[in-house]
Amino acid sequence: MSIRVDVLVIGAGLVGAATAWHCARAGATVLVADAAHANAGASGQNAGSLHFQIERRFLENGERLAEDASRITALSRLAIDDWDGLEMALDADLHVRREGGLMVAELPEELALLETKVVREQEAGLRTRLIDGDEARRIAPYLSPDIIAAAFLPDEGHADPRAVTPAFLRAARMLGAEVAYDAPVQAIRKRQRFEVELSGETVIADRIMIAAGAWSPRIAALANLHLPLFPVGLTMNATERVAPIVPHLVQHVGRRLSLKQTHAGNILIGGGWPSRLRLGADGAFDPGLRPDPLPASRDGNFRAAIATVPAIADMNLLRSWTGVTAISADQLPIVGEMQRMPGLFVAAGGSAFTLGPTFARLAARQMLEWDRAEADEELAIIAPARFEHLNGFMG
Repeated sequence: MSIRVDVLVIGAGLVGAATAWHCARAGATVLVADAAHANAGASGQNAGSLHFQIERRFLENGERLAEDASRITALSRLAIDDWDGLEMALDADLHVRREGGLMVAELPEELALLETKVVREQEAGLRTRLIDGDEARRIAPYLSPDIIAAAFLPDEGHADPRAVTPAFLRAARMLGAEVAYDAPVQAIRKRQRFEVELSGETVIADRIMIAAGAWSPRIAALANLHLPLFPVGLTMNATERVAPIVPHLVQHVGRRLSLKQTHAGNILIGGGWPSRLRLGADGAFDPGLRPDPLPASRDGNFRAAIATVPAIADMNLLRSWTGVTAISADQLPIVGEMQRMPGLFVAAGGSAFTLGPTFARLAARQMLEWDRAEADEELAIIAPARFEHLNGFMG
């Protein structure tokens, strides 16, 4: 049995679901296929931060990476606008709350990092401003007296990752998109069109989007292409429900920390603390296996939270969990068309919650040749072309 569609989206996470919605809105026939179910990967395991400031991980790895990160802030500007109208466009309550975000500093060397970062962000058009510790505590009275400064961006906040992807899928289905779960991709052939084997069915597609997170390299390999993304295991913590205390997104420029309070009252605490990836039967990291927790990560993350927001010391830790995401060699996402195989697109590799709706909107324009040149330009900094040399003997 075969199915003919304009667009096959592989992966029913946020980016895949949003891509399907945009393509269906434009009149394309769309099938979303996932080896498991919607939100099974990082899209359903992350904390829902809407962080548009340059992330700490870009600041701690040298000037070149920080400079590259400042270039991606152009996409952050677009993402701020995309999130503005998302609940209305999807007719759904996504628990979007944007009362601003603070990236705080405790030490003089951390303040120096903030100063440089804020200059880069302001040059890129973000509304970030540097404030001293007293002003930070006027905005956020819950902050520790040890905070000496903060970068404040009023556009930041958070949303509910459990609500966003289902809302995109529901909207896409209302426009005619089909969704297939428990449908792992078994083979990809490129002839006049793509032929993709899914659990006994052959899907004929003009274009393919691989948006399968940490599984994306394995999907690309079925098309005989290298996709240089690497799985990493992360740790998240959640406190018991408490009365409203933290309306902002809080990050730390010198510690691995991000935290926010959900609409239900839990304080979600993360920020890049590792968990241990597990190995599959072939001896390689298996992103399908839940990473093993590391007590040092759980405790270190909680200590960083208490040092920044002392009231957390009086809260009970309700839950810790691990998840898998993927990063590229240069820490930037990979979004766009694979040069070696026209018609095959990819969107994966980090920041896929905050920037996911924007990745999907721009990639859909590329796939449908709709304002293609503008989309190409906006995605140029994260295009797969920067790794094209790896596919010189592939395809």
